[in-house]
Amino acid sequence: MTDKPVHLPKRLALLSDLNAASYLSEGLLAGKENVPAIALGKIADPLPADQARAALGPVRDLVDEAMYRCRDDKPTKADAWLAPRLHATLRLDRREAADRRRWNHLALGVAPDYVTWRHMPEPKQDGRAPMVTATRFRGAHHTQAFARLWWAAELFRNGPDYGPVVTACTHQDMLNTVLRLDVIDHRPTAQAMVRLIERGTVRTGREINALASVINTSAATLMYDVIASDTERDGEPLRQWIEAAEWAGPVTRDILPEGPDDAPAPEESVDRLVDYFSELFEDARVRGRVDKASEDD
Repeated sequence: MTDKPVHLPKRLALLSDLNAASYLSEGLLAGKENVPAIALGKIADPLPADQARAALGPVRDLVDEAMYRCRDDKPTKADAWLAPRLHATLRLDRREAADRRRWNHLALGVAPDYVTWRHMPEPKQDGRAPMVTATRFRGAHHTQAFARLWWAAELFRNGPDYGPVVTACTHQDMLNTVLRLDVIDHRPTAQAMVRLIERGTVRTGREINALASVINTSAATLMYDVIASDTERDGEPLRQWIEAAEWAGPVTRDILPEGPDDAPAPEESVDRLVDYFSELFEDARVRGRVDKASEDD
């Protein structure tokens, strides 16, 4: 399997899509080759040296800890632990997080071993060697190995509370399906979906996909931000949280860290959408679920 880079610089960096693509060999995707770390470091653009949040060490420590904690479990279990802590360590705003170059470097220059460990599929029945999909190294925010975790933490946190993030990331279909939807940027919608999981209304991956489908379809005709308004976003708590990176210590391992001190999504709005989504879900088509009408026959 791909090894941890033998050469790790002190700072995180930016790696362009074009340069990242040149390192995505079949050997790397198959977990049989390592990334030439020194050569990659020469073409990456370092982040400003005067920012504490650009230090590479704390991020690499998190990756090592995530793999150690899940060494005897499925790699998917790492998502719920790593997502909130990655978000709290990097302390980015959304503009910075939208820069794919940041995630390219994290996947190839910092933790290619994590990407292959986490996203290597099960061996195929036809005998062909499994390979990691290239978009896990260089891809959209909902597929790239680290971008997907950061955006999950950003979209599902409720103010400074990362608890809903853990719930969301425990279910792979929340990451694989829901994270792709534009409607999830509406905080009451995101929190309502998490509440339905926490209450046991929605349990399986099939049910999550069905719920996501009816919510997305309904959003085409019903504006959720009208019937369940969110508070106006204030950028000051985020700015202060980012500035605090200069003196903040490493994130806690066994206790969830705290995110930016934003106001949480309004409870009234979340409750309204929980009720509405519950009604939608009752009529949703779920693969394998027997309709109530059929049970009564």
